[in-house]
Amino acid sequence: MLPLVIESNPGWAVQFSEFMRVSKPFLPIPILLAICPLLWLFFRKTWRDLDQDAQTERAAILASGKMDLRPFVAMVMIAVILTMQEYYGGRRFFDSTIRVHVVNWQLDHPLFAGLSKYDELIGFVWWAGTRSFGYILPFFLWKLFFPRDSVLDLGLRVKGFFSHAWIYLMFLAIVLPAMWLVSREPDFGTYYPFYKLASRSWYDFLLWETIYFGQFFALEMFFRGFWLGVLRKSFGSGAIFAMAVPYCMIHYGKPYLEAMGAIVAGIALGSLSMKTKSIYQGFLVHVTVAGLMDWLALAHRHRLPVAFWPQ
Repeated sequence: MLPLVIESNPGWAVQFSEFMRVSKPFLPIPILLAICPLLWLFFRKTWRDLDQDAQTERAAILASGKMDLRPFVAMVMIAVILTMQEYYGGRRFFDSTIRVHVVNWQLDHPLFAGLSKYDELIGFVWWAGTRSFGYILPFFLWKLFFPRDSVLDLGLRVKGFFSHAWIYLMFLAIVLPAMWLVSREPDFGTYYPFYKLASRSWYDFLLWETIYFGQFFALEMFFRGFWLGVLRKSFGSGAIFAMAVPYCMIHYGKPYLEAMGAIVAGIALGSLSMKTKSIYQGFLVHVTVAGLMDWLALAHRHRLPVAFWPQ
């Protein structure tokens, strides 16, 4: 009966499309309300343990008559890094200031003239390089301020990795179906992959993914490693929820549903990092999803590469 109804009412599809357009801003809200209790059920012990550890740590600091300087040092450092990345680490700054120097260098070195075919990718090298440098820099600076702290405690320990591998698989089982649905959105297909020439060849695609994945590892080090590692004893579980706010904000400009999904991802990946005491499971989740998003975006538009080397 449904096809007959649609056929007799040609405005039905238009009305449904308009309804989805109007309701899209509110669509993630009930989903978030449904997911948050599940996150609490799965991570409530982890959150409580963090709060207990923080309470014990802060009580000891107060009893000693000292002040906990970690929030002051960490939050100022984080704010400065994220601000500099926004203004000087993006493609816009590269195009306006750096690109001319790259072009002049190529003109002065004819042997590297062939790099001109990777002009767009070089811009993304700047983007990924500045992001990665900013994300990793705090680990070195922290040792200057707090030399007794071990950077391995900032999510970099590998012990217990395989014993928590099931959590990685569980996260993927939840995320992948949702990602498949989101990948059908029109703005998804036009946004990914960032490097538009990734469809030119498998070499372009794999080179881009290598750069992309490296940036993700540095991102996980920063948000789920450094941020939570240095602030968990000050903020307890609140460090996770505080981290989720700027993590969501760095997704502004991406498709709306993905930016809203970053709220859940930030809390879930942060809680996972605190539960496993490492960033590696979260990194694997992140790059698996990111790589598949690029692949799906090309596949849906029938633009997957057909040759290995660019023509």
